[in-house]
Amino acid sequence: MLAHMVYFALKDRSQAAIDKLVADCKKYLTDHPGTVFFAAGTLVSDLTRPVNQVDFDVALHVVFADRAAHDAYQTAPRHLEFIASNKENWDRVRVFDSYAD
Repeated sequence: MLAHMVYFALKDRSQAAIDKLVADCKKYLTDHPGTVFFAAGTLVSDLTRPVNQVDFDVALHVVFADRAAHDAYQTAPRHLEFIASNKENWDRVRVFDSYAD
C-alpha cells in the first residue's frame, strides 16, 4: 500500500475556511479507484507535546492499494478540480508519501 498524507496550512484560518476545505476533500477526493482508506479532518489544537506539529489546519489521509492507484489519483479530474478550487487559500502544503504494510 501507499500512504498519502497531506497537511494544509491556510491563508484564511477561519473556521468557515477550514470547514470548506474538509468538505471539499470529502467531495473531490473520496472513492477514487484503489483507495483503501480515506479521512480528512482538522488539527487537534490541545495536543501540544513537544513532538506534536501544530502548524497546519487540515489533514488529509488517503491510503492506496498500490503505487499505480496513487499515480492515477494524481492526474484524476476530480483531484485536479480539488486543487484548482482550493489552492488560492493554501499558505503551505506538505505531502508525506510512504509505503505501508
